Amino acid sequence: MNTLKQNDYGCLCTEMYEILHAKVPQDELDFYLSYAKKGEKILEPLCGSGRFLIPFMEKGYTVSGIDASGEMLAKLKRKAPAAHVIHADIAAYDFQERYDYIFIPSSSVSLFTDSSVCKTILHKLKNLLLPKGRLVFSVDTVSERCPDDSEYKTAASVKTEKGFDLILRSRNYYDERTQTQFSPGVYELYRGSVLLKRECMDFQTHLYKYGEMERILKEIGFTAVSVYSSFSKEFAANARCKTFLFECILE
Repeated sequence: MNTLKQNDYGCLCTEMYEILHAKVPQDELDFYLSYAKKGEKILEPLCGSGRFLIPFMEKGYTVSGIDASGEMLAKLKRKAPAAHVIHADIAAYDFQERYDYIFIPSSSVSLFTDSSVCKTILHKLKNLLLPKGRLVFSVDTVSERCPDDSEYKTAASVKTEKGFDLILRSRNYYDERTQTQFSPGVYELYRGSVLLKRECMDFQTHLYKYGEMERILKEIGFTAVSVYSSFSKEFAANARCKTFLFECILE
């Protein structure tokens, strides 16, 4: 089973992601680096094309990654052939190692829109931690809800390395009951006016209310949890912030 089936990154989606997110935000990178220690084993689930994993490597950290997208990992390996990455669904993969530090940036945990699946995966990651290990990740909040669209609109347009036009058209709608943000998209690659390729993606994220993730983390056994609203580690007080950042320490 591919847990992220509805959020599969195809080749056009991956290409646009690489162009739009070529550089990692420094404040976000510094936040996750602040928990890393040389000589410890580090894991980045959902590592994608390596925006965070590669800077960790370059700074001399012992880091591994896992991702279900072959397209994303192919991009990563082209940039960093020596990277240790696993092409697998994290829910199904049988890890043979335990880690001192596990981090999931970019609110990727919100991609697990099924709450039971999300809880199962977080529990699995907790069990992968060594004593005093850290699990650090972020999620999107309900304040990030997008206005509903009645039709598809152009969300992004970029030039590829070959000079082709890559266009994303998408629409947004939100399910209040499940707190799911739906953003289905159509990627189209053009040479002039000629359509070369089209790719669809059913992108979904779960938007979190204040206190919602904390309950999950307590249920799976974390007792030392801090919740921040910014990369400067300001404590979260409500759901008006754009993201929640969780620091979980295995006691």
